[in-house]
Amino acid sequence: MAILKTYARLWADRLDQALPLLRELTGAEPDLQFAFQNIELAAIGDFLVIAGPPGERARYAHASATVVVTDLDELRAALLRAQAVITTPETASPTGRFLYARHADGAEVEYVEWSSELVSRIIHRGP
Repeated sequence: MAILKTYARLWADRLDQALPLLRELTGAEPDLQFAFQNIELAAIGDFLVIAGPPGERARYAHASATVVVTDLDELRAALLRAQAVITTPETASPTGRFLYARHADGAEVEYVEWSSELVSRIIHRGP
């Protein structure tokens, strides 16, 4: 199991207001942009923008980062060996599958295993 990418989380009321500045700062277009439940998300550069009403965003605010890994099953085993607590069990998403875990030191992180298509397109910059 390896970490492929780590995103800093940015919180916004509206995605269309957040993206122009991030496009300018990163010199890039979003690698991902999609709706999930009642929020919108966009991955651009090393930022993950989570946009929507404050109450909806608050459902995800407990995690300090989003980390993309190669194998969520191996990651879960490593977390449990290190006394982490799985706070949100594995769940399917438009990008693959994810879980949230609180480490023994109290830090909480979202871990995501992307689909092979996304890994190829975003990490390996394939077609």
